[in-house]
Amino acid sequence: MITGEIKNKIDIIWTTLWTEGNTNPLTNIEQLTYLLFIKGLDEGELKKENEAEFLGLEYKGIFSEMPADFNEVQKKHWPMMRWTQFKNLPAQEMYEVMVSTIFPFIKTLGGKEESAFSKYMKDAMFQINKPATLQKVVTALDSIPMEERDTKGDIYEYLLSKLQQAGTNGQFRTPRHIINMMVELMKPSPEDIIIDPAMGSAGFLVSASEYLRKNHQDLFLVQGLNEHFHNHMFYGNDMDTTMLRIGAMNMMLHGVDAPNIDYRDSLSEENKDEEKYTLVLANPPFKGSLDYDAVSNDLLKVAKTKKTELLFLSLILRVLKAGGRAAVIVPDGVLFGSSNAHKAIRKEIIDNNKLEAIISMPSGVFKPYAGVSTGIMIFTKTGTGGTDHVWFYDMKADGYSLDDKRVPIEANDIEDVIARFSNLQGEAERKHTEQSFFVPVDEIREQGYDLSINKYKEVEYEEVKYESPIVLLKNIYNLEDEIQKELGNLMDLLKERDLNV
Repeated sequence: MITGEIKNKIDIIWTTLWTEGNTNPLTNIEQLTYLLFIKGLDEGELKKENEAEFLGLEYKGIFSEMPADFNEVQKKHWPMMRWTQFKNLPAQEMYEVMVSTIFPFIKTLGGKEESAFSKYMKDAMFQINKPATLQKVVTALDSIPMEERDTKGDIYEYLLSKLQQAGTNGQFRTPRHIINMMVELMKPSPEDIIIDPAMGSAGFLVSASEYLRKNHQDLFLVQGLNEHFHNHMFYGNDMDTTMLRIGAMNMMLHGVDAPNIDYRDSLSEENKDEEKYTLVLANPPFKGSLDYDAVSNDLLKVAKTKKTELLFLSLILRVLKAGGRAAVIVPDGVLFGSSNAHKAIRKEIIDNNKLEAIISMPSGVFKPYAGVSTGIMIFTKTGTGGTDHVWFYDMKADGYSLDDKRVPIEANDIEDVIARFSNLQGEAERKHTEQSFFVPVDEIREQGYDLSINKYKEVEYEEVKYESPIVLLKNIYNLEDEIQKELGNLMDLLKERDLNV
């Protein structure tokens, strides 16, 4: 976690951008992304150069040779390209070097156009338009120690939290603690191929990468697994180029060299992915409604619908390999909706695959920008069925108040959810009156494939015994007598005071 001092410095940078004309939080994160990338680029090159010098080896990095297509102005600026020189320039010169040379250079990353970052930098714009503002921000960023990958990642997560705090573009950010809970539930392995088909800022992919670093450190000692982690493990799709840039940077700042991030409408015909991934982690858009013409035909075969939340479930079943797993956030309507499409997708998951768990989350999890009730579906693609019973959990608290303020509170079911799901054998004897329990698949079928927890949860009512009406009435009379006496005493005191006056 970053310290209060670092947070204060970032808040000052944020305020500087805000007060000097940049009021869109997404734009501000983009601009800071570019500067963080430039700073990190130089730090990484310095480290490699020092290592090569220590070992007596020759190292040719991205700053070793000036690009051949540089114009005269760019050639003049070349010695000032690196952060170590750039940060010390006067404001006007710093701005000129950035706009004419550094920014065009990083848009292609020295010619490496295949990288996830440079791919979506082509239409990027540098929008810190005042030289003095740029100098203030550069000086402030330079004072923040970012040598450690964890610190870089935490700083970026803190910047992304500004989206939520600002109350705009909040749809791009699933709360981090919910993301982490889902990753802990799914326990990614070093061999997994992971996708988020509606990735936003790549929060699920980042969390999965951090889980692997924490729980499978030895994977980086095996060449094949290390290469898989950096190049072939993480996939993400989105239709917003700004979020693709931010997501790619988020992954790179968390130590994933080449994430596979693409501009793609996951639900359209252009998405040909089929049986490619072993793990899906997603919070797909809820409120969308598409024309049939815009949707891949094979998705409509499972459930003919225009609702994006149902189409994404069809997509997930298609892109998973046999044995692949998914943890997906869905609105409650998916769990109990009565339309043919709602029933069809639930029937497909239950009868032809293996539905493992439904975790009902409190309705305030996505406040302040959405109050919809949601749940988490966890299932495995089998193609041959396998659902024998489904585990339900009634999550009542996530560690934050469920109002628009979302302040931290003590009540938190997340650790309990993870602990119980990790030991499902211990859940077998739980009754339907408890917070979690199993429901046999036959009972679910009898209820029309309804997956709402309230359909199966039993409420125990405690018998409350009241006094007889005669006793209650007598008590009321006694209270009335006391009130009359006190009013009489008060009247006597007031009369006595008037006489004395």
